Amino acid sequence: MLATLLLVVAGTGVFVVRHSFPSYDGTIELAGLDADVEVVRDANGIPQIYADKPADLFAAQGYVHAQDRFFEMDFRRHVTSGRLSELFGRDALATDKFVRTLGWRRIAEKELGLLSPATRQYLDDYARGVNAYLDGHSGSGLSLEYAVLSLKGTDYRPQPWTAADSLAWLKAMAWDLGGNMTEEITRTKLAATMPARTIDSLYPAYPYERNEPILPGGTVAKGKFTTTPVESQAPGRAMLTQDLLKSLDSVDKVAKALPTLLGRGDGIGSNAWVVSGEHTTTGKPLLANDPHLGATMPGIWSQVGLHCNKFSVQCPFDVSGFSFSGLPGVVIGHNSAISWGFTNLNPDVMDLYLERITGNGVLYNGKVEPLRTRTETFKVAGQDEEEKITVRETRHGPLISDIEDDAKEAGALAAKGKSSAPYGISLRWTALTPGRTADAIFALNRAQSWTAFRTAATLFEVPSQNLVYADREGHIGYQAPGKVPLRRVGTGDWPAPGWDPKFDWAGYIPFEAMPTEFDPADGVIVTANQAVVPKSYQYNLTNDWDYGYRSQQILERIRAAGKLDAEKMASIQLDTKNRNAETLVPYLLRIGIEDDFDKAGQDILRGWDFTQPADSAPAAYFNIVWRNLLALTFHDQLPESAWPDGGSRWFEVVRNLLVQPNNAWWDDLRTPQRESRDDILREALVDARAEITTKMAREPDNWQWGRLHKLTLTNQTLGKSGIGVVDRLFNRGPYELGGGASIVNATSWNAAEGYAVTATPSMRMVVDLADFDKSRWINLTGVSGHAFTDNYTDQTDLWVKGETLPWAFTKGAVEAKREHTLTFTKPNR
Repeated sequence: MLATLLLVVAGTGVFVVRHSFPSYDGTIELAGLDADVEVVRDANGIPQIYADKPADLFAAQGYVHAQDRFFEMDFRRHVTSGRLSELFGRDALATDKFVRTLGWRRIAEKELGLLSPATRQYLDDYARGVNAYLDGHSGSGLSLEYAVLSLKGTDYRPQPWTAADSLAWLKAMAWDLGGNMTEEITRTKLAATMPARTIDSLYPAYPYERNEPILPGGTVAKGKFTTTPVESQAPGRAMLTQDLLKSLDSVDKVAKALPTLLGRGDGIGSNAWVVSGEHTTTGKPLLANDPHLGATMPGIWSQVGLHCNKFSVQCPFDVSGFSFSGLPGVVIGHNSAISWGFTNLNPDVMDLYLERITGNGVLYNGKVEPLRTRTETFKVAGQDEEEKITVRETRHGPLISDIEDDAKEAGALAAKGKSSAPYGISLRWTALTPGRTADAIFALNRAQSWTAFRTAATLFEVPSQNLVYADREGHIGYQAPGKVPLRRVGTGDWPAPGWDPKFDWAGYIPFEAMPTEFDPADGVIVTANQAVVPKSYQYNLTNDWDYGYRSQQILERIRAAGKLDAEKMASIQLDTKNRNAETLVPYLLRIGIEDDFDKAGQDILRGWDFTQPADSAPAAYFNIVWRNLLALTFHDQLPESAWPDGGSRWFEVVRNLLVQPNNAWWDDLRTPQRESRDDILREALVDARAEITTKMAREPDNWQWGRLHKLTLTNQTLGKSGIGVVDRLFNRGPYELGGGASIVNATSWNAAEGYAVTATPSMRMVVDLADFDKSRWINLTGVSGHAFTDNYTDQTDLWVKGETLPWAFTKGAVEAKREHTLTFTKPNR
């Protein structure tokens, strides 16, 4: 294959690469139109679509998305329908089995019948536009990726796009942005060897006294959210210690092998905040948002404007912002009256249940209930015979412990000291109940007021997000939407006994009781995945908040800023202060080091302002110290799967340990002596000095954080081929970055693996409610998914520098930036 590919690239490379480049100018016939549709693009290829009716608007959006990103769309639908192995062979089969077991696509198909007639029509119109593009393009004419796949002997032609393909993407959003299954598995595995108190020290309580929640006051009274405090009614914790390790390991392994869609794990969060006019130079609100997601090539978002030529009840769209290819509408952005942004609420909406299996049944409330079963069939590229699995489900959800053979065998492990009955593990998850989140997207796009915005939020069921709001009338607000379960017993931190009804959910937190705020007295709302509510709130949203280091830094920047404009708001998004370093460095500087070579490293930290630009020498050294400190403290006592990633939870864990110099965590069990805090800090400093000298230079003047902290934008499929020439076709980078994990400029890295960037601000936007045309935006890559086009990474260099683009919204501003015009017309026949 490699020799053939090299020959193709060398001999016909220009044709193969350029064959799929779409045309941004001219006239194209599009069936089903009522009138002409115009697509205006600027130099960055960002499309602004103008139409007379919603049907024409969304059909054009479907065509435009397919022009720019069809391979990405096709890849996403193969992931969400459990059909990756059709493209990539047996290596993708485990992922397919997991997704089919969960049933993402099946749920999406059920959701179609729940949607409003308008939403259902918009999805069909969008699909009509996608399919119009497919009718005129195939193979390498669709995307370079298909040309490369054909060299592997993959005989594949994309099927027509459907409404369910769009809805299934919402399940991927819900998977990546909701639930704590990984943490639940980790805690349970640790429970096999550690007492609960020791595990609790690795999951500290949220530091309310230092880092403010989103809504500093708030509870529920008479069924509605209120900021009047009452006595806390926090539920207790249920902990099970059954011998589930092998099953949990297998489930965890398969779940983590899912391709990066939005991203999971450390660094997956966001910043969004809004300030009222009393804090701005214009007297009108400003709203900022930068979602922190997996760094992919192309980037997760695609910018677009959707404009009715005449705004009316019949055509109520005049909206611009960030969309997902494969999904109609705008997900984050603004219309002519309001703006909104998202951060992840990260509620606990997933629960694992330990199920007692008896033959073809499962024990529940003293009786054996039949397991529901279905057969799933897989076509596998390079293999003639199809693969089949039987999916089993309990009342709680699918048995995810059946996914791999070793996991299925492990499901037969007995509970300690109770019986020899076989066990399985099921997953209950809010996203496995059909809902109306698609309705919410279009309702947000149409909303013209706080009341309409909140009405739209009632439909936003999964994933549950923090929604921030601002409007041109000067109002700001916050709303937490979504289905968050009410548990009769426990808080969902540990697997529950599926045979005991008292561990079932008792419904969901009522929408009126979900946290909300409108026009707060101080005129500031900051969301950065921190705790939403104080302890007085009677319901349990989650125990897995971010610990508030980013949110508190944003709050302090706003309070110190004076009057804000869009430029100052954007500068806060680029803040690189490491509040963990601010805590830890004073302890590091107290450590006595006599060797001049080693002391030169420690000395670089003296006088440091704790910021982490790419050219910072202290940041480079400190982050190596931090990584070594975590390894020396925890690697000897934790399994590799639980090694610290270095994010905000570990900031808080180490902060607590620093005041306990003889805590058992400091002792390195791999040595004969007992180490204290200062022993470990000293060793971390010395080891870091040796490491940075090896990796970078002997002289501290030549140290730079960005030389360690690099971002490579990697194509999710062929960019991971391991074949250099293929990888170079699709991947871009590396780029040297500042920032870091749990820093406002959240270029995350995983301390268990290295210093490379694992997640980033996937876009940045600042919306000026005084004048939308003075708003700013930037994408991680560009609107195009076609390698080597002008708009593949044309925004990346600006993004790396922290710069943004002007965000044209009104017709006049769009006209001023017009570079391309594509007109869709009705067929002559």
